[in-house]
Amino acid sequence: MALEKEVVVNAQMCIRKPVEVVFEAFIDPDITTRFWFTRSSGKLESGKAVRWEWEMYGAVADIQVIAIEENKRILIEWDEPARPVEWLFTRRDDNTTLVTITERGYQGSDDDIVTQAIDSKGGFTMVLAGLKAFLENGIAMPLVADQFPDAHVDWLVI
Repeated sequence: MALEKEVVVNAQMCIRKPVEVVFEAFIDPDITTRFWFTRSSGKLESGKAVRWEWEMYGAVADIQVIAIEENKRILIEWDEPARPVEWLFTRRDDNTTLVTITERGYQGSDDDIVTQAIDSKGGFTMVLAGLKAFLENGIAMPLVADQFPDAHVDWLVI
């Protein structure tokens, strides 16, 4: 039986920092590399193409930044075929920020789509947990690197 509607994955987390701080953490690779990927070709800007790298896995993602609404929203497309990922930043009355990440556009068989969706949910939840630890407590946790320690590659070629 085929999936009857589009699969959409949401992950969210309340970060106990002002929206400006949380938004900047996803825009500025000097911050994002402390809790997610290890290298970026640049800061996120509307219309810009950016490459993110996870050097420990030898993995890259080419990102097309579709839209940036300062302190409110980031929309990118990544992977092939392109899948949209949207971050929403909701300012809360107690000077905290609710970050919601939504990904859709999964392709393949029903089993492939379910596997991709589960991987995305887990991955984005881990990214948000790493963000929370870093921004709230100054702890750079290697969550992404430690998820698959046996998959690390030698990325230094001598």
